[in-house]
Amino acid sequence: MAMYPLILICDDDPVVHESLGLYLSSEGYEHQSAYDGQQALEMVESLHPDMVVLDLMMPRMSGIDVCRPIRQTSSIPIIMLTAKGEEIDRILGLELGADDYIVKPFSPREVLARVKAVLRRMHELKDSGKASHLVVENLDIDMSAFTVKLDGKLMPCTPKEIEILWTLANNPGMVFSREHLLQSIWGYDFLGDTRAVDSHIKRIRAKLCKEGNGWDIKTVWGVGYRFEIGE
Repeated sequence: MAMYPLILICDDDPVVHESLGLYLSSEGYEHQSAYDGQQALEMVESLHPDMVVLDLMMPRMSGIDVCRPIRQTSSIPIIMLTAKGEEIDRILGLELGADDYIVKPFSPREVLARVKAVLRRMHELKDSGKASHLVVENLDIDMSAFTVKLDGKLMPCTPKEIEILWTLANNPGMVFSREHLLQSIWGYDFLGDTRAVDSHIKRIRAKLCKEGNGWDIKTVWGVGYRFEIGE
């Protein structure tokens, strides 16, 4: 993370840019603005920001359509802004790789708190003096570099996916409730929406879980998830 993290604000409402920009600047963050989806995607590719605050509904390309290609090549944190009536699209956004979401109307202070929490957690995990490298069978997780390899191949995973996988794999056989994962990984009350965990687990399984691994992520119905090694 750069000394002055760059946040890309993607929204078609100038008021959002003005209000968030003021709060971000007051905390020492740099920020740039994109006002439609196509511009947002181009600026992600050219600026390589530390985080994207992405509105779900924008001209030219929706937040969903922006999120999808970003996740094909990058693990940059994405916080999605959604309206109250966009629940289905919100869940789709999480499934495509958004790390967090905030429902409009929102307080700029709330967005700032989320931005700070996500960036701080990434920084702490990368700089932690604790053991940060784990190998289980064909799975290699390196928290200092925020990378995951399967069969020696680097896999594109988001920061939240890597944290969830690390938590489970570092404690094989232990059952983690969705609520525990929300609190320990997101680091705050995630609006009580445990579907965020389910969406991330679904993405992890799609990317990594296959026959012959020697490990698997099991669902404990009514409770949560556990990491199993062998039979």
